[in-house]
Amino acid sequence: MPEAATAVAATPAQASAAGGDDRFVARLLHWFDQHGRHDLPWQHPRTPYRVWLSEIMLQQTQVATVIPYFLKFLQHFPTLPDLAAADNDAVMAQWAGLGYYARARNLHAAAKRCVDAHGGELPRDFDALHALPGIGRSTAGAILSQAWDDPFAILDGNVKRVLTRYHGIEGFPGLPAVERPLWTLAEAHVAHVPAGRMADYTQAQMDLGATLCTRSRPACVICPLQDHCVARRDGRTAELPTAKPGKVLPEREAMALWLRDGHGRVLLQKRPETGIWASLWTLPQADSGMALQAWFDANVDGALEDAEELPVLQHTFSHYRLHLQVLRTRVEGLKHAHAMLRWVAAEDLPALGLPAPIRKLLQAR
Repeated sequence: MPEAATAVAATPAQASAAGGDDRFVARLLHWFDQHGRHDLPWQHPRTPYRVWLSEIMLQQTQVATVIPYFLKFLQHFPTLPDLAAADNDAVMAQWAGLGYYARARNLHAAAKRCVDAHGGELPRDFDALHALPGIGRSTAGAILSQAWDDPFAILDGNVKRVLTRYHGIEGFPGLPAVERPLWTLAEAHVAHVPAGRMADYTQAQMDLGATLCTRSRPACVICPLQDHCVARRDGRTAELPTAKPGKVLPEREAMALWLRDGHGRVLLQKRPETGIWASLWTLPQADSGMALQAWFDANVDGALEDAEELPVLQHTFSHYRLHLQVLRTRVEGLKHAHAMLRWVAAEDLPALGLPAPIRKLLQAR
């Protein structure tokens, strides 16, 4: 049976109950005032630019990981116009290691569009925000609610988990048939948020999901919502939210060249603007030894016969696992100049955006 067929949407009674019951909001805000996170760097000051940057960085990434990247990023790009004026390499260099690099490309593109169309500021309008690259419905709501205290719902992973358990909603929350009623419930709760508390309420939902209503072993005994949580009442916290149907990650193999010239510099190649590691600088790479040899013969003055085979580098992406065989050798140089190739000294590597596993490889040896 298709997954959508097993989903239990919010019934009219559930949606009505959410709309007519302020216990969820009141108890959540009371808990947040005592136990929520009030000292996150993007909260002081809570400007639209800082909120936006934090929301993009927090997608698929935990708070503890984001904080140092957020602070470092702001040192280089303290304002939206500063970000818009930067070149791609500078932006990617500050994002490198945080992963999901499309976020950085969309962030940069959105900043440029804000300069061109919105006077260098984020627009305080849902449709205009939603139209910017990388800003979906939930992110737009998070920005509006936290930066301007406007009454907009969010539905990130933490909030989905809280709502599915509290209301007893079955079905994988990533499916539209399940997500639609979750939005209905989220918006119904927002109607009960007191004036001036939207930013706190938005943060409270995320904090509850991150600290108490966690994926495994949720701390139900100290949860402020436990008395009315359907999953706790029915003993189903381990079952809800319904897990995504599992699938085995495909395995892929590739080869890369770690080439050094007489000055000890490493040859880096800029990746295309789309695909894995898009727009980052990395080692020249090909899907097979034959393709790598052909690329080497066309571009490099040297020989590969005596290249050292390094231990296979393994890296897991969201949709496949890569096994990368790296060959290292010294060469004379390039046969011709190429805009996408660059010799880089070790001390200049931090200024470029490199994939985290490649940066780690180069630093370790």
